[in-house]
Amino acid sequence: MDLERAEGEYLNYLAVERGSSDNTVVAYGRDLTRYVGWLAGRGVSDPDDVTRALVEEHIAALVEVGLAPASVERAVSAIKGFHRFMVNDEICSAFPTSDLPLPAKPARLPDVISVEDAERLLDQPFPSTPAGLRDHAILEVLYGCGLRASELCGLDQRAVLLDEGLLRVFGKGGKERVVPVLGAAAATLEDYLDRGRGALVGRRPCDAVFLNVRGGRLSRQSVH
Repeated sequence: MDLERAEGEYLNYLAVERGSSDNTVVAYGRDLTRYVGWLAGRGVSDPDDVTRALVEEHIAALVEVGLAPASVERAVSAIKGFHRFMVNDEICSAFPTSDLPLPAKPARLPDVISVEDAERLLDQPFPSTPAGLRDHAILEVLYGCGLRASELCGLDQRAVLLDEGLLRVFGKGGKERVVPVLGAAAATLEDYLDRGRGALVGRRPCDAVFLNVRGGRLSRQSVH
């Protein structure tokens, strides 16, 4: 059986036996048609003639033409699955992708808000309602203290030491760190605690600093 026919068998296997989604079958089909065509251009149509060097050369070609990292990763997954299928179904004995790693994903730099945008965000008028006081304090504390949203949501009242100008923050892995809270961040936080938080407290006591409208701890999703 040649590679082109084996490709059809594999895609049918994905759709019928594996129950893969239509989108997956279509995407893998595109990746494998390109792969099989690329091999045919090098005179390779027999599955047993595919070498590890050819597979790696094809992957390098995908990167060189500017294919997105996620698309390259999907193509490699399709190629690995294709060769595994051919070996398992005894279509061939060669297994050039047996220990082929997925391509490393490039490090993605975090999106950072500009100073100008941050100032516009913080200078906007906030309503003098409990929720407005809370939202203003959230933005000032996030920006002024450099907290993650999850750290801010995890703040309890006992962790706020305004007299000392400090917050006790618990980050990833439960590690505690102490961060300064000064200036506008301290002022808006104190204003929220004095005039806003009490109005948000529900029937069940909650020690969280930042509360939702039901009196529970504000979630990270709500902050976002």
